[in-house]
Amino acid sequence: MKLLGRLTSINVRKVLWTAAQLGLTLDREDWGAGFRSPQEPGYLALNPNGLIPVLLDGDFVLWESNSICRYLAAKAGDTMLLPAEPQARARVEQWMDWQAGELNNSWRVAFMALVRGQPAAPEAIAAGVTGWNHHMTLLDAQLARTGAHVCGEAFTLADVVLGLSAQRWLNAPIERVALPAVQAWMARLATRPGFAEFVDNGMP
Repeated sequence: MKLLGRLTSINVRKVLWTAAQLGLTLDREDWGAGFRSPQEPGYLALNPNGLIPVLLDGDFVLWESNSICRYLAAKAGDTMLLPAEPQARARVEQWMDWQAGELNNSWRVAFMALVRGQPAAPEAIAAGVTGWNHHMTLLDAQLARTGAHVCGEAFTLADVVLGLSAQRWLNAPIERVALPAVQAWMARLATRPGFAEFVDNGMP
């Protein structure tokens, strides 16, 4: 299988971290900022959104990083990362969808301004930081309830995608609220294969 996307992308790294949990090696090819443009016609034929990553598995083409993570787990037959039981699976996918929607939207303005240098009004940045901290507080409360991982005792894809998001929050140049459950959870994640390479590697 081949993954198209640069290593500095958080969405590429969540796929690579999933692969590390599954013992899979993906042949990665650099695409995106600083490399080949995903606006090239050949790439747009694979993903009309012009975004990374894209997974190629023979003739099968898949985009959207969380969907790629689900596909890898399902293909490997791993029912811990992606449970087979409908309610357990729905809970994992609920938190994955929350990460891709609510949480990502909360940090976008502040992160893009403070880390990527995109122009934004100071009040918009401040509101973004407040929203980001609020959503991370929701995650902290969930982790305090489970005492282990996002959906309970087991490490799942919810921990993969949210672990990358939490690391971004911890590394961002913002004033953070104290979230002890998140901190304890991140220490647990640090023992997982691939954490140092794909999560705690200094990349924003």
